Amino acid sequence: MACEIRLLGSGDADVLSAVAPDVFDDPLDLAATKTFLTDPRHHIAVVIDAGVVVGFASAVHYVHPDKPSPELWVNEVGVAATHRGQGLGKQLMRALIDLARQLGCREAWVLTDRDNAAAMRLYKAVGGIATRDHVMFTFPVDDL
Repeated sequence: MACEIRLLGSGDADVLSAVAPDVFDDPLDLAATKTFLTDPRHHIAVVIDAGVVVGFASAVHYVHPDKPSPELWVNEVGVAATHRGQGLGKQLMRALIDLARQLGCREAWVLTDRDNAAAMRLYKAVGGIATRDHVMFTFPVDDL
């Protein structure tokens, strides 16, 4: 049976009840999952193989006061080790890019580390253009 690529909606929390162990960074929280899925600006595409989620890509589309149209920020892409090298990451990214087009976004974007060879290959393979080096700052708000 072939894998299914699916964009999840507000009633699909149960789809994420069966996830391969190395797809997400941490165990899923049911309340956070439901909050994510019910927010119309949050998006997640998944790969399902035999009823188990073996890959995902998540994104947020947003508007900004100085931009003429929305943009789609791709937050994360993960594929189980058992399913890597099969083009599933590309399919997930294409699903999100198609969604961005449907939402009227002028662009979709993602950040990664230059030394993340797998991510660099993936994003280039789906037509991504490396623009320049970026530095990402994180702010642990509990410590500020």
